[in-house]
Amino acid sequence: MSRTHSARLALIGRLSDGEFHSGEMLGDALGMSRAAISKHIKVLQSWGLDIYRVQGKGYCLSQPIELLDEAWLSDHTDVPALSVIPVIDSTNQHLMERVGQLTSGSVCLAEYQQQGRGRRGRVWQSPFGSNLYLSMYWRLEAGPAAAMGLSLVVGVAMTKALHELGAPGVKVKWPNDLYYQDKKLAGILVEMTGQTGDAAHLVIGMGLNIGMGPHVSEHIDQPWARLADACQPMPSRNVLASVLISRLQDALLDYEKTGLAGIMDDWQQLDNFKGRPVKLLMGDREVRGIERGIDEHGALLLDVDGVITPYLGGEISLRRDD
Repeated sequence: MSRTHSARLALIGRLSDGEFHSGEMLGDALGMSRAAISKHIKVLQSWGLDIYRVQGKGYCLSQPIELLDEAWLSDHTDVPALSVIPVIDSTNQHLMERVGQLTSGSVCLAEYQQQGRGRRGRVWQSPFGSNLYLSMYWRLEAGPAAAMGLSLVVGVAMTKALHELGAPGVKVKWPNDLYYQDKKLAGILVEMTGQTGDAAHLVIGMGLNIGMGPHVSEHIDQPWARLADACQPMPSRNVLASVLISRLQDALLDYEKTGLAGIMDDWQQLDNFKGRPVKLLMGDREVRGIERGIDEHGALLLDVDGVITPYLGGEISLRRDD
């Protein structure tokens, strides 16, 4: 890690309590000038931290933040390797670049992603410390073909974990999102390398909105929700991360044994749009109908005038039909 990043992370550590800290006190504690503190604050604001300054009082975060604790997470999860990299381009990309060196089940978390990725190349807004960015590497011996529908399995596992933690209103949206009150709460990105006949090397990433502030919303093009509004009382970010890691690991082990059959009943219960009017967007084409759940292959079932058709593919987007 560069000295500049280390200085900025030390500054965040000082501000994380949500109290006021004067520029002079911060400079003395971190061995830098007040002008340097001011420059670092501007960078931290660009990372999505909501920091404000009051004349005569200093700098303050709009709310305290709990930083991820790598040692605690390692002690409270049963994975072969776990790393917290505070500032990263993308947790998925970090693992994808190291697939040949990783043990199945290895985990990477970050506080801030400079190039967070969503489905179909979209940007995933990743402000520092207010959400959860988590990726796991998994070697699937059955090969690439067996990985079809894996995002559905991950979605169900995440949703059930959040119910367990006190957020019973969370639902799944085909094929890779979690919703709360019809707004996007989390996204899942499954990336894969591997050839037919060989094991599939999977990197399963998730981005979960926890306490993201409204100052980030200008960069997001759809309604979004926060776990802080769905879950009372809120668990700590470290507890939340450890539970999600453990439930994801369990779900992947189950998937190796039972495939999608193991989640079919859960999906029917948790599907945000089952029985509701929706529209599917496929390039320039739009199909409207009633959503009827998924089939055994993970395809979305759409009822158009009594005729039910399965839809499966990376270029399909599901939307509520308003």
